[in-house]
Amino acid sequence: MAKLYQDDKHFVDMPLTKDPDQVLSDFNELFNSSGGNISRDLLKTFVNEHFKDPGQEMETWIPEDWKASPRFFQNISDTRLRAWAEDLHNIWKKLGRKIKLDVSDQPDRYSLIYAAHPFIVPGGRFIEFYYWDSYWVMQGLLLSEMAATVKGMLQNFLDMVKHYGHVPNGGRVYYLQRSQPPLLTLMMDRYLAYTNDLAFLRDNIETLDLELVFWMRDRSVNISHKGEHYVLNRYHVPYGGPRPESYSKDEELAELLPEDARESLWTELKAGAEAGWDFSSRWFVGSNYLLDIKTSQVVPADLNAFLCQAEELLANFHTKLGNMTMAQYYLEAQAQRKAAMKALLWNETLGSWFDFHIETRKQNHAFYPSNLSPLWAGCFSDLDTVRKNIKYLEDNKIFTYRHGIPTSLQISGQQWDFPNAWAPLQDLVVKGLADSGSAQAQEVAFQLAQNWIQTNFALYQKNKAMYEKYDISIDVAEPGGGGEYEVQEGFGWTNGVALQFLDRYGNLLTSRSGPMLPSTSWLLLALLLLDLLC
Repeated sequence: MAKLYQDDKHFVDMPLTKDPDQVLSDFNELFNSSGGNISRDLLKTFVNEHFKDPGQEMETWIPEDWKASPRFFQNISDTRLRAWAEDLHNIWKKLGRKIKLDVSDQPDRYSLIYAAHPFIVPGGRFIEFYYWDSYWVMQGLLLSEMAATVKGMLQNFLDMVKHYGHVPNGGRVYYLQRSQPPLLTLMMDRYLAYTNDLAFLRDNIETLDLELVFWMRDRSVNISHKGEHYVLNRYHVPYGGPRPESYSKDEELAELLPEDARESLWTELKAGAEAGWDFSSRWFVGSNYLLDIKTSQVVPADLNAFLCQAEELLANFHTKLGNMTMAQYYLEAQAQRKAAMKALLWNETLGSWFDFHIETRKQNHAFYPSNLSPLWAGCFSDLDTVRKNIKYLEDNKIFTYRHGIPTSLQISGQQWDFPNAWAPLQDLVVKGLADSGSAQAQEVAFQLAQNWIQTNFALYQKNKAMYEKYDISIDVAEPGGGGEYEVQEGFGWTNGVALQFLDRYGNLLTSRSGPMLPSTSWLLLALLLLDLLC
């Protein structure tokens, strides 16, 4: 609360120079000797003597499986984009980290959770591993032919599930109360597609099952609707107190509420952080203000799409391993989830899925790219649904944004709202459309990927940096803003998505900007023709 550092996260990441009991004893002595009024200078001296700067508990690590010029570079026709892809590939060497053994030997001196295998970090202030970021990082690493690095990162997450029962939000003890979007099973699937390492799957299948148990036991909600009973999932962190990494902000925000309402606010903030969207108007009820956050009262379309996908993948895994009983269990669980999603999240009139508010018993019809996540997850992919999803994007004028798909159309001052665009959300839309059987959707997917690649490339040429988010509201895209901290460079998942798009469309993408893509009038004509054909 003394704000010795601009970012609260800096302090809670600092390792101790002495055992915790000694630090507390020294602090109590200082507190008593100063009459309970410690000056800022005395406090800073105390911190400097008892703590070390963040990051010293890790070593920079260059992955042993990194090699120059992965094969897919040969498919990138534009020479400038090919050179840029080489730069992105080189960034992995800057983002590699290995935890020192002292963290394992003296864990009480560190907020860092020990992980046995080296890993890739997002970058900037995020100097430890993060759960859902790592999926898109792994996608990029596999394209960079770095399967051994991916296996080590996967093993770290599996070890976390064995030890804690879930994958924590990130690699710090203060993240243990919450998880993040459940993509561990999908990570395993992508690793298997590259390596066919069935022995690794066999060794860890029970751990993958265990993560799903956590989500169904601790993050599910029963909903009655039109005489039927459904079970879906939500983000929910039933622990009070401010988030340590944002302690002063959470305390100051809570001071605006009556004292008996503060614990509830803090649990909802933690749930918003568990969602990965910290923070967004998605979680606000009744306004665009953070005080009105009610994350645990939202049944998110994307969370349930991720779990729908995980259930299908686990059924496939168990089939490969010969356990037909567990395979059937997951197929039935997925069928029940799909029925619930269709009843509660799908809107036939608007042609999309939407988050469902438990208290109001209504869908949130605001635009978010996550609304199309069931298509990305492969849970629903019939051509009629795909066609309606394209029209939904057109109705919300998403194709008029030539630098990327906005995170929302709401202006709230939060980083997961307009005018920011985030790499994983581009993938949620592009991959879903591209993997469909619709030629129309595949063309739209390419055009959206082209827009995003040109945004990333242009800003990289200007600043020689990749960012966690981008402001796409202006003529020339800039790094994003809003939220609790300054925009960060690196950046793991942005690099991973860029490499994915370069791999998928390398023979078509161009580094030079052209007219707005795609043409709104062309799309309208195409949609009219599709309607006539149907």
